[in-house]
Amino acid sequence: MLLKTNNLKFIINPKSSLVLSLIFFVVNGLFAQEIIEDKPVESTSPPIDPSQVRKIDGVAAVVGDYIVLDSDVDKTIAQLKASGADPSRFTRCELFGRLLEDKLYAHHAIQDSIVVADAEIRSYVDQQINQFKQQFNGSLDEVLKFYKKDDEQSLRDEMYEINKANKLAAEMQKKIVDEVEVTPEEVRQFFNKIPKEELPVFGTELKVAQIVIEPKVSKGEEQRVIEQLKTFKKDIEENGASFRAKAVFYTDDAASKKTGGAYTLNRTRPQMVKEFREVAFSLQEGEISEPFKTDFGYHIIQLDKIRGQEYDVRHILLIPKVSDDAVKEARNEIEKIKKTIETGDLSFAEAAKEFSDEQKTKNQGGQLINPATQDYNFELTKMDPELYGQIQDVKNDEVSRVITDQGRTGNLKFKILTVTDRIDEHDADYARDYMKIKELALNEKRLKTIGDWQEEKILETYIKISDNSKKCEFKSNWLKN
Repeated sequence: MLLKTNNLKFIINPKSSLVLSLIFFVVNGLFAQEIIEDKPVESTSPPIDPSQVRKIDGVAAVVGDYIVLDSDVDKTIAQLKASGADPSRFTRCELFGRLLEDKLYAHHAIQDSIVVADAEIRSYVDQQINQFKQQFNGSLDEVLKFYKKDDEQSLRDEMYEINKANKLAAEMQKKIVDEVEVTPEEVRQFFNKIPKEELPVFGTELKVAQIVIEPKVSKGEEQRVIEQLKTFKKDIEENGASFRAKAVFYTDDAASKKTGGAYTLNRTRPQMVKEFREVAFSLQEGEISEPFKTDFGYHIIQLDKIRGQEYDVRHILLIPKVSDDAVKEARNEIEKIKKTIETGDLSFAEAAKEFSDEQKTKNQGGQLINPATQDYNFELTKMDPELYGQIQDVKNDEVSRVITDQGRTGNLKFKILTVTDRIDEHDADYARDYMKIKELALNEKRLKTIGDWQEEKILETYIKISDNSKKCEFKSNWLKN
């Protein structure tokens, strides 16, 4: 039961258990790991002779087609410090063991013909370079100096290889646990095996509902925006005007304004709202769409180029303006709804179904869904700070003050909230907390599945640990004793 208890604690408190894993997904892309480009060989024959490797700082291990250098642990420690993490929480052997695991996953991802998209990896590299520059006040020279690179391309090439290996490792882990499920009987057995004194403690939870009223855009304003987009389209098609220039000057999409409305869409990886993707994927190269509406406003799209599954597009977004009178009308409306609930003429749920402008919650009586758990419960200690600030003083079945909020496009909206249920901190209860217990049971089964996979693959994979590194007490059988 000790193993299960430890795993359970890890799952309940991810900060004390998954920190190392998460750090590796972020940090591992920041330093080099050499990839050995040998042809696949049988597991009984080493893909590389470690004695023939050019020992710049020494080879700590060989795992299949990958090597781990002695300096890699030092680089990990340095990057942990740079990112604000505390490397003293992990021993060198723990960090080294995690590097071995990542290489085992990546090696077998290649053996299993798992493919990752080059464009996706290069996109990761772009994001990381930008993050690095922000850390060094926008100075690329300082970034290159810190990572000891002569030029940007060498840094990008190195990061590309590392991100690719990390992505392969992640996809391999995903494949291992993808089909793992737990039955109700397995959940029951899992719960019954937990000693009473070791039952997980769930923090105070709230169920929250809201009613949202948005100021209405006039039909005239909507038509004005549509006509302006049609004018842009006509000027580009008939007079040769630049779509990019018009996007820079007129679009209301701040994220793409500087790039002239440019985005790259991938058919296999949804990035934009459904309506946007459908229009973009229906266009021919060079074609400009008619104006169309999304939750963000009205758009036109130009398709620049199709590259396999990727579509290079530009768009112009115009957001219709809301009049001061419409804002006042919306404010008055939600004040009336609040009074109607407080006088008992309608329940909060009834008022939400009848009046709320938020489509995704109104039919559930305004109940908010926790995006992390996909249920209605919000653990107080993990609640979004903004939401917590809005309901912290609201008692059960009490209606909050009218709150002025902003939508995704910066548009004003008004809302009222209520706490429909409050569950105080408590030891896990099988009936009440079944979904959380099920998730714990599933995570434990996933851990066991991964552990079994590792045990099997370590035995059939060529692995060579240097004499100095053999001093570690590994949790996995890397020495094949």
